[in-house]
Amino acid sequence: MRRAVLALAVASVITVACVHGRAYAQEPPAPLPRIVVDLHGIIPVFPNDNAQLANSRFVSDQARQLSVGELPGAGFGGRVGVHLYLFKWKAMTIGLGGEVLVGRSTSTPTDTTSGLVAVTERLTSADGQVSFNFGSAHGWSYLSGGMGRSQWSIVPAGLPPATADAESLPTANYGGGAHWSIKRHLGFSLDFRLYEIQPGTPTSTGPGSPRTRLLVAGAGIFLK
Repeated sequence: MRRAVLALAVASVITVACVHGRAYAQEPPAPLPRIVVDLHGIIPVFPNDNAQLANSRFVSDQARQLSVGELPGAGFGGRVGVHLYLFKWKAMTIGLGGEVLVGRSTSTPTDTTSGLVAVTERLTSADGQVSFNFGSAHGWSYLSGGMGRSQWSIVPAGLPPATADAESLPTANYGGGAHWSIKRHLGFSLDFRLYEIQPGTPTSTGPGSPRTRLLVAGAGIFLK
């Protein structure tokens, strides 16, 4: 799954770069728009092979921690980003912005006699970002990074969220993507980003969630 997402990211950025190159050769480059709003559907690749992450959540009606086999894995969600492009320095345009995302995934045990339970995993994150952009208003690629906070809940079916599910965790993110203009105020955009989520606080029922690197792939439209 992760290899497929990374391969798609590389292919998409190359495609946009080629289109931008043809447009640039035909007419003078136009500056980037002042403000852009990204609206993306996302695929968060939640880890489903980390024992400490599973053990950080407690199934109270069975008096046990979750097992790795109950973690959901990749899911779906949405992201809204707002970016302000401030000034150009040589071939690079500097930008500031921020984003809010919500991703969700649910596991469904295939063997109901095994004692495994369904689990709903949800990530809510908000952050500010600095971006380094290359190209023109016809199409541009970028690298960006930022800091923010995340709330990461992993809740067994039929149980209320625990204290760990409401904890606000410091989160860094970094990645890149591209914008491809379709019309004067509309375009297509891609973003592939890693979120470095800091460890959670241990509780009386188990360890805190581990430091985690989580991949999120996004695609959608942008308004300018």
